[in-house]
Amino acid sequence: MTEQQLPAWADPSVPPAVLDAQGVSRRGLLRRAGLFGAAFALGGAAGPAVAATGRGHGGEDPRLAYLVGDHHVHSVYSHDAKYTFSQQARAAARYGLDWMVFNEHSNFGHASYGAALEHKEILRARAANPRQLIFQGLEWYIPAAEHCTVFAAPGPHEVDLLTRFELAYDGKLLGYTEGAAGAADTARNEAHAVKAVKWLAEQRRSGYVDDVLVLANHPLRLGIDSPHELRAWRDAAPEIMIGMEGAPGAQGAAIPGWRGATSIRGEYENKPSAQSWAGYPADAYVTYGGFDWATATVGGLWDSMLAEGRLFSVTTNSDNHRTVFDTWKNGDWPAGQNFDNTGRLPDPVNTDTPQAGSDFWPGQFSRTHVGVTRYGYRAVMTGLREGRVWLDHGHLLDGLEVRLRREHSNGRGVTLGGRLRVRKGEKLTLEITVTTASRPNPQGVLPQLAHVDVIRGAVRGAVSDRDTWRAPDTKVVRTTDVSGRKGTYTLRVPVTVGDESCYLRLRGSDGNRNGTGYLGASVDPHGPIPHEPGNGDPWADTWFYANPIFVDVVG
Repeated sequence: MTEQQLPAWADPSVPPAVLDAQGVSRRGLLRRAGLFGAAFALGGAAGPAVAATGRGHGGEDPRLAYLVGDHHVHSVYSHDAKYTFSQQARAAARYGLDWMVFNEHSNFGHASYGAALEHKEILRARAANPRQLIFQGLEWYIPAAEHCTVFAAPGPHEVDLLTRFELAYDGKLLGYTEGAAGAADTARNEAHAVKAVKWLAEQRRSGYVDDVLVLANHPLRLGIDSPHELRAWRDAAPEIMIGMEGAPGAQGAAIPGWRGATSIRGEYENKPSAQSWAGYPADAYVTYGGFDWATATVGGLWDSMLAEGRLFSVTTNSDNHRTVFDTWKNGDWPAGQNFDNTGRLPDPVNTDTPQAGSDFWPGQFSRTHVGVTRYGYRAVMTGLREGRVWLDHGHLLDGLEVRLRREHSNGRGVTLGGRLRVRKGEKLTLEITVTTASRPNPQGVLPQLAHVDVIRGAVRGAVSDRDTWRAPDTKVVRTTDVSGRKGTYTLRVPVTVGDESCYLRLRGSDGNRNGTGYLGASVDPHGPIPHEPGNGDPWADTWFYANPIFVDVVG
């Protein structure tokens, strides 16, 4: 297929605004439904700010609409990617994304040339399509550890902030990669990562940028993000370092017959190394239902952090570098040019032959849903910071609304990421409103939710062992079979408050592949399980996860 024969969403001559008019963007559907009408003050490209703090314990979180996004997308401004900025932005519009982050790899070519060049493209795209929320970000090589997404709100200093950060704090650029236990440079490198997060927080406090956020990427892919490092980054500035990828990109890596007999979803195909934290079991290096072991294990690392009583969000994304079955290849370098002296790869060339790849387009398979009270960049960032987040694979759900209320209360209750202050013995109701998938997903399959699981964990406060990855009092406490249910329905789950504070979180799947959870049937009787190497069709094993709601017991 030649470039002139590309479908509309991939044709550079068709602006995303036209795609909205053709009905292929979820953002267009939301506007036509009136969700961003009078109730949402749009207020320009950036949108008015939403208070970043102030969620109390009173149980009256605002009404929300959910915007779908992806915080981990690469383009020709990353040394190992392939697509133009326009191809990625057009794909995002095609698959219904409301917001996206171009999250390019750090290196000297990017810092010297690429970041500024990409910024010019982003500014042009924002001006032409003010309803497509496009963030500029950086994939930070964390000193002594893996990668993070770093991105800022639009403003006069966003690209300068990212470039200054890249040059001063990137582990690869500084040579601060050593993270092995006992190595001479490990303590220095880990401390530099903490210093980096604090520096970002200071730029926000000083007003140099309106907002900036950090999320850890594919945390258990190499096993080099230790529990104590994750906690140290969070504690350095919890308003900046807000969470991690609950599920990595590269979800097409193990499509049967595609990459090989050893392939695992997410490209989690590694073994422990000298750099890995020794406390992780070998089973931690694969994905479970496409999700990172840290998230998928009930009572595991994510829960051990939540059991401290502090929010730490999970997300999902495409990490798109090279799309499965795509026919484009990298273009050839002109004489004398390379990434170090240009900061940009040559435009790709269509070959008409499928090329190697593991990824899906942004929004094609992995989606992060963020609850907002208005439409805009800062509103999305506020929603992420507040933890108003749920995520799904394969377009499993059209919608999810979760509220925790006092029994017989007429209030709106608290929602994902929120806190409800109650007294011992109070009775609560967890209301879970599900809107099932109404149309086939991009694979042509109409997803069907099979079950909804409620997971409850005790909150015990800060841990004494910063490397613990267990939450022994967290387990699945209720499973509801919803097979065959269609449309919008509400599950009402009674919750009795005990002596201890706790949190509640949700999970569910299409029911196609599950088994005893990693920590046993008494903790998780039918959780996600690893697929056989090379046989991990992602469309046949889809899950949703939601952020927790905290219950604080007083008196």
